[in-house]
Amino acid sequence: MKLQAEIGDDKHQVEIHRNGDIVTATIDGETFEAEVSQPEPNVYLIKRDGKVFEAFVVLNDRPTQATAVSVNGHDVDVKLIDPKRLRSKGSDTEHGDGLAEIRTAMPGKVVRLLVEVGALVEKGDGVLVVEAMKMQNELKSPKAGTVKTIKVSEGHTVAGGDVLATIE
Repeated sequence: MKLQAEIGDDKHQVEIHRNGDIVTATIDGETFEAEVSQPEPNVYLIKRDGKVFEAFVVLNDRPTQATAVSVNGHDVDVKLIDPKRLRSKGSDTEHGDGLAEIRTAMPGKVVRLLVEVGALVEKGDGVLVVEAMKMQNELKSPKAGTVKTIKVSEGHTVAGGDVLATIE
């Protein structure tokens, strides 16, 4: 997964790959490898070069705002930007009267369906929850409308970019 990370005025290119508990991150061309585990929600243990770092992450509901991260007592606000999502976004009225697709950004497993086909949803309402890299992500409706299809069920494994549901 390729991302842009903003920390204050600094911008960094980040690429992350996960193989089990091993995470390989390339930041501005420099590669790091660490063992990462999540003993409880929003808490991560990062083991690298014989040292253990504890990271607390306070997730934000709005993707345009920074996420608060605290590593061994050092606090930093990090804004992650997925360039693929930037290319596909338009104005708030982009979907208009058409069909809006809810897609997953990365491979994972559907852990919960929050609505049924035919349900009325508002923009920003949760539709389903996907677990990826041991984190649960609620996928939200991009517009107000009716749930036309849900193409997955709980426990279903999905690939990055898969269409999981549609809103009309």
